[in-house]
Amino acid sequence: MSLRLSGWDDTIVALATPPGIGALGIVRLSGKEAINVVASLFPSKDLTKQASHTLHVGYLKSMGNVLDEVVVSLYKAPRSYTGEDIAEISCHGSPFILRQVIDACVQKGARMAKPGEFTQRAFLAGKLDLAQAEAVADLIVSNTEASRKTALNNMRGRFSHSLKDLREQLIKFSALIELELDFSQEDVEFADRAQLKQLIENAKIQTEKLLRSFQLGNVIKNGVSIAIVGKPNAGKSTLLNTLLNEDRAIVSDIPGTTRDTIEEIINIDGILFRLIDTAGIRSHSADAIESVGIERSRQKMQQADVVLYLFDVNETPVEELVKTIDDLQRQQINHLLVANKVDSLDEGEARRKFSGVANVIFISAISGLHTEVLKERMVDAVLRDKVQGEDVVVTNARHYHSLQEVNKSLRDIEEGMTNKIPGDLLSLDIRRCLHYLGTITGEVSNDDLLDYVFSKFCIGK
Repeated sequence: MSLRLSGWDDTIVALATPPGIGALGIVRLSGKEAINVVASLFPSKDLTKQASHTLHVGYLKSMGNVLDEVVVSLYKAPRSYTGEDIAEISCHGSPFILRQVIDACVQKGARMAKPGEFTQRAFLAGKLDLAQAEAVADLIVSNTEASRKTALNNMRGRFSHSLKDLREQLIKFSALIELELDFSQEDVEFADRAQLKQLIENAKIQTEKLLRSFQLGNVIKNGVSIAIVGKPNAGKSTLLNTLLNEDRAIVSDIPGTTRDTIEEIINIDGILFRLIDTAGIRSHSADAIESVGIERSRQKMQQADVVLYLFDVNETPVEELVKTIDDLQRQQINHLLVANKVDSLDEGEARRKFSGVANVIFISAISGLHTEVLKERMVDAVLRDKVQGEDVVVTNARHYHSLQEVNKSLRDIEEGMTNKIPGDLLSLDIRRCLHYLGTITGEVSNDDLLDYVFSKFCIGK
């Protein structure tokens, strides 16, 4: 069913391609007068008589002046992105030309679109639900294969469909329970409590799985921070340079060369890792600047999603490493142990030296030995025990908070059934659950929520 609201029947125009000089630029119009507006600027043929999903080449003119030679694409309602008539003008990518084209459309009756207004109209026309619309924004800003794939799955409705069946069944039970209230004097039950209990149990499993997926979703969407930590001269800056395959950090044999944190981004298997090279950590330093760097390193260590604790196989006693591991575990820091400089010591000897310490990764940062193994372990540390494959992944914080409320409502329903509370109170819990499910997909919404969601879009989308 269309959610079209009053006041949305005008025609909008906006630049649909990034601002700046380019080979091509696209000006998009949507609304009941979109094709008429462009037709009034396009004397080559009568666009109002052309079929939907067709392309037309010709000159665009305004006030007798040729603006550009263009290609006009027509998409007639309801077979369009917004569900309205859409016309797209592809012209040369000069900012001056594009500005003239937009101004000409405005003079013919269109108005400038607000951020996200094209997608908002698609939502209001029932072409997308709210979760799918938000996935469009995620797809536009996706910068890895994982974020692209997740956004595309959600845009296609996989997340929405996972909630639709649950919502429909809850609506059915809510209606039956409220029907019982109309026959309260007869003491009858229309809603099968055993079926409702099973539905709630399945819904809890589904919701909790979606909630767990948010940690992975956050990693896919925002990346993960990796702090490279260790004593001075352990090879942290060398490792950063090797992982980046460029000389980003200054490397020196002098301990304490790195005084401040250095951050760079690397893409490994579709996950963005923000690598943070920190100042070497030691107990005491007479250098005031180095002391500040050490304190910042400790802060980054606490804030990072994963810590790479790098140590020199030659200089580090086993007892000292064990003490460091205990300290990391006590602080509940997710970490990987990386033994560096195995090129200066026989690798077999190095492995025997630390044979009593589990899960050590042996590398040579300067030669790149086993750094691919380290990358694999970094990915494992992020994805371990997380949702994998084609499962639905929650990447939106708004959805996550709504799902938390859904889960709480499901527990209240379950507890109410166990305590055999009256049907009117049980119905209130079900309604609350339905409300939060509806806020995700847009069945329950308000203007403030919609304005907030769509304000984060670019103008031409």
